Order: sequence, then structure tokens, then C-alpha cells
Amino acid sequence: METPAQRDAALAVFDIDGVVADVRHRLKYLDKRPKDWARFFAAADRDPVLPEGVELALRNAAEHVLVWVTGRPEHLRPATDAWLRRAGLPAELLFMRPSTDRRPAKDFKAGLLSRLARESSIAIVVDDDPEVVTKLRKLGHPVQLADWVPHSSTLQTAQEREGRT
Repeated sequence: METPAQRDAALAVFDIDGVVADVRHRLKYLDKRPKDWARFFAAADRDPVLPEGVELALRNAAEHVLVWVTGRPEHLRPATDAWLRRAGLPAELLFMRPSTDRRPAKDFKAGLLSRLARESSIAIVVDDDPEVVTKLRKLGHPVQLADWVPHSSTLQTAQEREGRT
């Protein structure tokens, strides 16, 4: 049962890909034509851990309610949940992109954060996508750019133009 302090705790909102999960080994499936989305997503459970992101997430989880907001499609929930648990991260609050939602990541995440902010205060948002960071900052959210892995143009296209991750 949740205590009043837990219900009132601020949220620490984290993205997954490029923040705690290293997707670089999967980008080869998106660099070719046609893009192989099935293989790209099928390899998600083999993403290496990004230690900087995991450490930051665990530090924030000690003081806030950790929430995952990812552009990964809903059908990846079992693999994502298992991956988070193997990485030693809490996986209870995982918000994923509905399978039919192809909006840019910045729009999908801004809408979701707007709903979350109506229920709880947001202490921090951590994302690797510069366009997401820019939009969320403009909306007044406390955002930190996850810059420990260079942001790939392939991933940028998948997130912002194709609305796939």
C-alpha cells in the first residue's frame, strides 16, 4: 500500500533508448532501405546498459517516483519490462507509445507529460532527443539532456519523422 508521502512524491521521468539502454547496435536495421523495423525492435532485449543513465535513474529513484516515458511501441512492453528488471531498475511505471501513434517523439512525450503533470509534480525529465528536450523546456519542464552517447541522425529520424521509437 502506498503511503501519503509516496503519493505526493515528485516524478523523475526518464526515457529509455539512449538514456539507460544503448541502441547503437540496432541502428544498422534502420540505416538500410527498406528499414527493417521488425529486427530493430526484436533486438531491443539485447541493448547494453548505459551506466551513466542507470546511475542517474537510481539516484533519482531514491528521492522521487521513477517513471519511464518511452517512444518504444506498446508491443515491446514485455521485453522492455524484462530488460529494465535485468538492469536493476524499477519497471512499475512504464508508459509506452500506442502501436498506432506515429507522432514525433517530442509531441507524444509532451502530451504524456502534460497528463502526468496534472497528477504530480515533475522533478526532472531525462531524454536523449534534443528536439524532445527543447520542446519540454519550452513547456516549462525541468529537463536534462542525456548526452553520454552521441545522438544518431538515424535514431533522430526514427523518433521525430517516423514516430517509431
